[in-house]
Amino acid sequence: MAFFQEEEPRFNMAEWNPRTKIGQMVKNGEITRVEQIFAAGKPIKEVEIVEALLPGLEDKVLEIASVQRMTKNNRKQKFRATVVIGDKNGHIGIGVGKDVEAKPAIQTGIRNAKQHIISIELGCGSWECNCGTKHSLPLTLKSKCGSGTIILKPAPRGVGIAASATVRTVLDLAGVKDMWTFSKGRTRDKYNMALATYNALKSQNDLKNIGELKA
Repeated sequence: MAFFQEEEPRFNMAEWNPRTKIGQMVKNGEITRVEQIFAAGKPIKEVEIVEALLPGLEDKVLEIASVQRMTKNNRKQKFRATVVIGDKNGHIGIGVGKDVEAKPAIQTGIRNAKQHIISIELGCGSWECNCGTKHSLPLTLKSKCGSGTIILKPAPRGVGIAASATVRTVLDLAGVKDMWTFSKGRTRDKYNMALATYNALKSQNDLKNIGELKA
């Protein structure tokens, strides 16, 4: 079951002082879509860029785990928060934050997720449907993280997302409404399964880039 994060204060464009060239272009209105940044191959180094271009992002905490690290003197414990963000319209990001307290770890995770936002293409790739609407994905995707492997297969309209709670949360925030999923390995690990799903969606962009190079 996913945890829900309390709403943060709204982003104020007037109070933002960009520290990067991309940030300045966003504030000046020269960049109006996050896809323009991706097309230029530039990294997003300011979370305010994402907040300005994608104001409708939702965030959910998938897991808060206790992690430990041994030092020369004693054992230090921190909280690790795995957070997923998305606008349910083709944009998704996953981040991880660590801190000695849970709330700062969640806030760090949200900021980290915004810096790892990606854009995906929605479509109808199921041979059983061919409706032409953007309710699923246009092709089958596969990825692995740790011992967990996930396969995302387009499903016809009305099926819904046939997946575990973790995978369903990631796909739902990405804007996917119908999807068959097949997973194997250590599927109870929420962190690995969420990252595997994110990597599978991200691989769609790699395939697109390969197609552009061949063309």
